[in-house]
Amino acid sequence: MPSSRSSSRKPPKLPRPPVRRTDPSKGDGPNWRGVVLFLVSASILLLAFYAHQSQNAASVKELSFAEFEGYLKDGKVKDVMLNVEPAAGIRWLSGKFEPNDVLKKSMRLDPQGNSGYRVTVDLEFKRDLDKLLAANGFPQVSQKVIDNSAWQALAGTLPFVLFVLIMYFFFRQQIRMAGKSAFSFGKSKARILSKEKNKVTFADVAGVEEAKDEVSEIVEFLRDPKKFQKLGGRIPKGILMVGPPGTGKTLLAKAIAGEADVPFYGISGSDFVEMFVGVGASRVRDMFEQGKKTAPCLIFIDEIDAVGRSRGHGVGGGHDEREQTLNALLVEMDGIDTAEGVIIIAATNRKDVLDPALLRPGRFDREVHINLPDVKGREEILKVHAKKVKAVENVSWATLARSTPGFSGAELANVINEAALRAARRDAEAITQADLEDARDKVRFGRERRSLAMSDEQKKLTAYHEAGHAMLNIALEHTDPLHKVSIIPRGPALGVTMMLPIEDRYGYGKKKVLDDLCVAMGGRVAEEMFLGDISSGASGDIKMATWYAKKMVCEWGMSGKMGMIEYGEHEDYVFLGRDIGRSRGYSEKTAREIDEEVHQIVNGAHERAKKVLEENRAKVELIASALLEYETLDGAQVEEIVKFGKMMNPPPKGISAPSTPTPSEPLPANRPIEKVKDKGGILPGLEGAPAGA
Repeated sequence: MPSSRSSSRKPPKLPRPPVRRTDPSKGDGPNWRGVVLFLVSASILLLAFYAHQSQNAASVKELSFAEFEGYLKDGKVKDVMLNVEPAAGIRWLSGKFEPNDVLKKSMRLDPQGNSGYRVTVDLEFKRDLDKLLAANGFPQVSQKVIDNSAWQALAGTLPFVLFVLIMYFFFRQQIRMAGKSAFSFGKSKARILSKEKNKVTFADVAGVEEAKDEVSEIVEFLRDPKKFQKLGGRIPKGILMVGPPGTGKTLLAKAIAGEADVPFYGISGSDFVEMFVGVGASRVRDMFEQGKKTAPCLIFIDEIDAVGRSRGHGVGGGHDEREQTLNALLVEMDGIDTAEGVIIIAATNRKDVLDPALLRPGRFDREVHINLPDVKGREEILKVHAKKVKAVENVSWATLARSTPGFSGAELANVINEAALRAARRDAEAITQADLEDARDKVRFGRERRSLAMSDEQKKLTAYHEAGHAMLNIALEHTDPLHKVSIIPRGPALGVTMMLPIEDRYGYGKKKVLDDLCVAMGGRVAEEMFLGDISSGASGDIKMATWYAKKMVCEWGMSGKMGMIEYGEHEDYVFLGRDIGRSRGYSEKTAREIDEEVHQIVNGAHERAKKVLEENRAKVELIASALLEYETLDGAQVEEIVKFGKMMNPPPKGISAPSTPTPSEPLPANRPIEKVKDKGGILPGLEGAPAGA
């Protein structure tokens, strides 16, 4: 187990999605040709309109009545016509006149030197106007009635119509780009995964053979249904894939899509519920309607816990849109009008929060558990991902698989990727075993932070802390092999003691737990013994030791005083999606006894660690001195210090020691260092407890 200074693993960074480029020739994106044509046409119309207006302005002069009267008396008015526009209620005189010298410079003239004029008149003075015209040579004036009502109506509405058309045009292009219309909120977002786009097959999925057998049966049924129907069997309506994050649930679904000869729809549980009420239920119904049209088909719902959580736990008693969506999903999967030939495949890592009605047979007939891979599965996964990188021939994937217990498939893929990046940084031609070992440590324990400036006092404190962990790990019998000890900051930790199990562990033995508790106390005890002070660096060790002790007393039945009884009941607050409380379920007296038992277990581990370190005081000093000199030591070098008092092959100063290659065979049961046995595995306060496994 890593010390309190070791950090938790960081999730792998997702690759940046590729930039999507549109191709106008394929209709993907706005129709730029139409946009350009529209803009050019509008520009031509505007230019023609302004040209017409400017031409009229240059050839016709608007005169006041006084100016007109002056031109008329001077004999410069050539003709007169009365124009009447009843719709607008206006009258005006028009005709030809000879402008003065000033106006001639700014007006367009005909060959006779005349230009047009316009004079607005009031017909209340028509009698005086007739006398004026008659006195100046125009006894009879012709009249023209003009009806421009239609053009005026068009001129008034045309700008609004043009604005609406322009907005519609651009909104239409945006809607086409988004692939949906303004009324498609209730449409399903399920996407069809085709074999052409999805190249993943069952050959790309490794380490989960039982799960592959379960889901490949569905594909086989769709290919040859008569083989199963002749015995009365029916295809399962739903398959629920359950497992920890990174174990390959979504990858297995992609493999089904790559193998199946029927339509395969993929959707996320979060795609159902959005801001509008009723959208989720509508999308569920639409998704199954699409499935009915293309039946038989497969529908994959990733992270179904986003929509399938237990009902009846809403806060405040108001309407819960998610519950309405879940009800629609339950009815569509197995209700009055159930879709035939639509098979649901769902994935989740939180089965405990799913609604019981969703889990019953008839909806999800089969549960496929995808757990963390064992050593054989890890080797197969590594070989699958190794096809994408270039590695030297002598790389042992079996060795790396044995040294990565507890790694998920996603973490193994990240190890290979980190190894490839490390090899590229040092300009190597291929990945080596050392690259893989370093990448494994980086993924599990975090990256070294050599740039962090630490004082000599802090380095000394860290060195003795980690030396205490390392000494106890070597001295005790039921601990995992020591892999590496370092006082170089790694992740948020200032130092780390790394242990790597030699095999997969599926349970905790009592002797193993007691030794791990003792190792956890080693850092704090070393600070007390060698520095006469204690630090906050042991907080993680104390937290882990308390967790182990409480588990031993309350759940694992490893306390002789409290017996084989589980104390406390979990309360599931499903609307929060996790267990956040534990009801007591026992008396105050029992609570005090539990606290005392936990206290005795932790204190017993502390006293035992102090005794072992006191017996090996000189060896702890040597380990701490070596850490201060070399900063990083691998497990074999620490064991050499403990056994011989010095290192046979010391690493270069200030440079991390290379990782000790994991042996191809399991380590021998009896290590070269003499172990301190715990006399039956009994700590103070645990007398009478059952023997450890």
